[in-house]
Amino acid sequence: MKALVAISRVLVGVLFIFSGFIKLNDPLGFSYKLQEYFSPDVLNISFLEPYALIISVFVVVFEVVLGVFLLIGYKPKFTVWSLLGMIVFFTFLTFYAAYFEKVKDCGCFGDFLKLDPWESFGKDVVLLIFIVILFVGVKHIKPVFGKLQTTVLALLGFIVSLWFGYHVLMHLPSIDFRAYAIGKNIKEGMQVPESAPKPIQEYSWKFKVNGEEKIIKTNGAYPAVNGDFVSVETKVIQEGYTPPVVDFSIESNDEDLTTHFLEQENLIVVVSYSLESIEQAGALKLKALQERARKNNYQIIGLTASGESTKQRINEAYNINFNWYLCDEKALKTVVRSNPGILELDKGLVQQKVHWNDINDLKLPKVEKIPEPNKVKDTIAYFVNGETSTKQDVEAINPERIESVSVIKDSIQIKEMNIKNNTTFTGIIEVKLKEE
Repeated sequence: MKALVAISRVLVGVLFIFSGFIKLNDPLGFSYKLQEYFSPDVLNISFLEPYALIISVFVVVFEVVLGVFLLIGYKPKFTVWSLLGMIVFFTFLTFYAAYFEKVKDCGCFGDFLKLDPWESFGKDVVLLIFIVILFVGVKHIKPVFGKLQTTVLALLGFIVSLWFGYHVLMHLPSIDFRAYAIGKNIKEGMQVPESAPKPIQEYSWKFKVNGEEKIIKTNGAYPAVNGDFVSVETKVIQEGYTPPVVDFSIESNDEDLTTHFLEQENLIVVVSYSLESIEQAGALKLKALQERARKNNYQIIGLTASGESTKQRINEAYNINFNWYLCDEKALKTVVRSNPGILELDKGLVQQKVHWNDINDLKLPKVEKIPEPNKVKDTIAYFVNGETSTKQDVEAINPERIESVSVIKDSIQIKEMNIKNNTTFTGIIEVKLKEE
């Protein structure tokens, strides 16, 4: 029993410290996950949502501290009882989320390791077994050091954990596991490889055959059956490939500009998932940032999920005039754990990312000014057999020589052409001539 307790002690202690540290590295991210659990669709205790961050910090600090207490043998009974209470609660939580399919990712290891609810529940059951062993054999848990040293180490573990949590909240996570980390390319993160696995779905077709209902299951093909179709239900058997970057966009009120801006160099992006709750101290720094960026020939834009009236009010209140574009709130919370937060993008590559507290640390050396787009008389680009042409030349072509005329209005294709040729066309007309 003594050996079993010793093994359980090491495994549980190390796992609690590791899991707690991962979440403590990003307490805001864990608070977003807690808000998901508190929501009406899951536990329906939405009155706790405003306190999610406080609860997040308390839980992850306590998790790390309990791991330290267990390893050094500080107050064994208190530690084991606390571990048991915590693991029972989280086992119930992960089972509830898994059974009712309420939450897709438990958040146990933050963005470092994604576990689905059933995997997380299995992990908690194993931990529960080890903690029950500790509970039964608590008398075998002895301090590793003397009383004074053990108390000092326990206090040190608490202070360091609390300081680290405060530090990352005032700056950014020390280790960024997300797809928007410095060095990651957002444009590439949105792409799905051709060889990526596709989702596998099961179709349950309901027919009425000879007065009785009959269900036939297929992988999508319409079944050959002599009967009257009633309904069909689909179920995902296996999830397909999900790219690292989802739901990210840069949109105006009437068009999607994501491709355009992810092709730009020297782009400063101010991210505020909610302008209504933007930190005032951070917003006050945006005017100086805007002036410094433009002085050194950087473009600057904003990304938010807030509406037009709020954008205008914020610009007037803080004397800024860059354009705010739309993006999903959840995606923006993932981009940067700060409101506001600032990124420098170079053709989609994240070059720099800072918390609003660290705006002055943003390095913006002077760069070459981007030339103004070429002014064109026509807003439509004309091509004849793939060669650039003009409206006058196209109109002069004998109609009998024309095989086909294609009008292209695809905004992405037009933007790509404008970026490549530094033009401002709004449409494309392609003329194909008959072979002579």
